[in-house]
Amino acid sequence: MTAPFAKGPTDPTVQPVPASVVDRVDAADTTLHNPQRAVISLGSNLGNRLETLQGAVDALEDTPGIRVKAVSPVYETEPWGVDPGSQPSYFNAVVVLKTTLPPSSLLERAHAVEEAFHRVRDERWGPRTLDVDIVAYDGVVSDDPRLTLPHPRAHERAFVLAPWHDVDPDAELPGRGPVAGLLGAITEPGVAPRADLELRLPE
Repeated sequence: MTAPFAKGPTDPTVQPVPASVVDRVDAADTTLHNPQRAVISLGSNLGNRLETLQGAVDALEDTPGIRVKAVSPVYETEPWGVDPGSQPSYFNAVVVLKTTLPPSSLLERAHAVEEAFHRVRDERWGPRTLDVDIVAYDGVVSDDPRLTLPHPRAHERAFVLAPWHDVDPDAELPGRGPVAGLLGAITEPGVAPRADLELRLPE
């Protein structure tokens, strides 16, 4: 059962990331040359949703040229763009990473991760095992139809902004402004934090 989105304190069982984990991730950054910061949105509404999201986080970390820096709390959300009750609810989360991959290669990796979890693209707004979307890549602004940056609808989606704000309260969406302000302007119902669920930051 979901509830209207309401901002509140971050789930203390998920954040902040333990200092020891941050130290390990920072140490791993020495393997990356001039990394860029990227924000990835994850969503799943079929199968074992939490397991799928964790698998996506792990697959991103296993990619050469990517280091996962932060994983948000999990949110449960009503499906976007469809009739209420016509699909199962989504689990959503945001991953902040550093990468030496250019945006096009990061997109290819995102699609590969989706395919590994049997993502099917037969229907727009259809149910899916996994969505992996690039929300932002450094400060890049691009209207390339294959990969528009930042994501063209991120500024109006609480299921992206809320978990992103949890892991980076000072974040800004390029061309749109602070995530906190964008989130405060949204009254979208059906987005609820799941304090009973947790995604692990890869070790």
